Amino acid sequence: MNNNTRNTQKQPHQNNRRKTHPRNRNNRKPARGLDTKIFALGGLNEIGKNMYCIEHDDEIIIIDAGVKFASEGLPGVDYVIPDYTYLKQNSKKIKGLFITHGHEDHIGGIPFLLQIVPIPIIYASPLATAMIQRKLEEYRLTKATKFRQIDHTKSVRTKYFNIGFFNTNHSIPESLGIVINTPNGRIVETGDFKFDLSPVNRPADYQMISFLGETGIDLLMADSTNAEVPSFSISEKKVASQVQEEFRKAEHRIIVATFASNIERVGQIVDAAVHFNRKILIYGRSMANNITIARKLGYIKAPDRFFISNEEAKHIPDDEILILCTGSQGEALAALSRIANGTHRQVKIKPGDTVIFSSNPIPGNQASVNNVINKLYRAGATVLENSSISNLHTSGHASQEEMKLMFLLTKPRYFFPIHGEYRMLVIHKKLYEEVGGAKDHSFILSNGDTLLLNHGECRVGPRVHADDIYVDGNDLTGLSTAVLHDRQILSEDGMVAVLISMDSHAGTLLNKPVIMSRGFVYMKDSQELIRESENLVRNALTKQLRSKTTFGEIKNTIRHTLETYFYQQTRRHPMIIPVIMNKKV
Repeated sequence: MNNNTRNTQKQPHQNNRRKTHPRNRNNRKPARGLDTKIFALGGLNEIGKNMYCIEHDDEIIIIDAGVKFASEGLPGVDYVIPDYTYLKQNSKKIKGLFITHGHEDHIGGIPFLLQIVPIPIIYASPLATAMIQRKLEEYRLTKATKFRQIDHTKSVRTKYFNIGFFNTNHSIPESLGIVINTPNGRIVETGDFKFDLSPVNRPADYQMISFLGETGIDLLMADSTNAEVPSFSISEKKVASQVQEEFRKAEHRIIVATFASNIERVGQIVDAAVHFNRKILIYGRSMANNITIARKLGYIKAPDRFFISNEEAKHIPDDEILILCTGSQGEALAALSRIANGTHRQVKIKPGDTVIFSSNPIPGNQASVNNVINKLYRAGATVLENSSISNLHTSGHASQEEMKLMFLLTKPRYFFPIHGEYRMLVIHKKLYEEVGGAKDHSFILSNGDTLLLNHGECRVGPRVHADDIYVDGNDLTGLSTAVLHDRQILSEDGMVAVLISMDSHAGTLLNKPVIMSRGFVYMKDSQELIRESENLVRNALTKQLRSKTTFGEIKNTIRHTLETYFYQQTRRHPMIIPVIMNKKV
């Protein structure tokens, strides 16, 4: 028994927590004074780009490597990924990347990671492996790493870590929780999870989760996404039943939009199409890729004859067609948005079409989704959304009562809420306290903050470098935050171009400076402001050109002169671009 067992009156669910089992412990004596470091490079105070690291001495293991999709406030940015600087600096320590499941916020960053950091091996389930390998083919990175397939029966041992896995329920098959036995204690990372008592695929590993709790968990890291949602989440089987009912009632074409990565939901929709003898048209590259992979692995079962081409669809009645597409979040370039806008090359909305959104809008996407829905209504479609009475969608994440159940099963000594915005982490921490957890035994952290585990005791340690990196397309050479900063300035304060004609040999201006504005002020209404700014630049440069100077110094003088003046007059900071035209000698 551990001498540090908590007060059982204060925390009744902690009894018998320190029993050990040789199959699940390293059986190594912890090195005195050597901490095990736990930290996130992404996934805290945000939804997406999940990446968690555990480090002991000269070994690091990584759990997940996701992306976050850029919001409307990030102009021109496709993805946000973690800054991999710390991993690059410590690349020789990395023993492997462990994947909990195949969603983009857990695997989408792998192509970017592999271009910067050598990862010796990726451990993933068969489905996640296939989805990652498809990504690496697109980026021509198929030889950048090796793969080892895992499931709940497998284990991985390194010098300091003994790693195992257990099944969980989520909206994609083969989701896993991870057990990491370290020299300083046991860590459990749940991955994304829910407790579905009637799942469409395999059940969660309740016995293993409970066994881990009985034999002792020093630190639990758990998904916080739905910490604000009370009660239990709806079972996927209820959604399947509702989808079947809507298929039964529809008299014309059915168009269903959902997440391409929600394999279980896509499978339910395909099953409904087969049941009601509707042929399936697929739009969206990610949807087509994931269906191909899921069919190959047996998670979607439908005869080939149900999947048709655009040409074949022309000869099939509307009441025998299902269109399955991406765009449930109102993404501008996704298939459903183009269909709603009337710009899709193959599909136009017809009066009587039924459009089903089998998803909920991600926070920040509601306006985009509403815009698509309005356009669909204008075109004559009937639109069905998820609601408390329709059950067209259920989350793959645990609600409050399921989170409490996870605490009661695992009985963790310390708790680290992950995968959620700040308010979600705080609520999850309070749920831990409601079931008996000590206030000072849970930690609300940010990306880069570290937890230090030593002999079963946790404390906060020094930060490691962590930041956001913005990806424009697939080009990793333009990931500077300054690029985004410039775009934000242009979108908010506009730009000012300053044209200078000069003779550098004589040290004189040939003409007075010319200033043009775009997105800063309206030129015709601001002639006095423009005239005064031109005079200020002329006076400053005339004075500077009396002595020896450089083009760089001239540009800095222009920027400094105008930045000060424009802010005094308008309280705005436009981007100032000097253009110098020099007379040839």
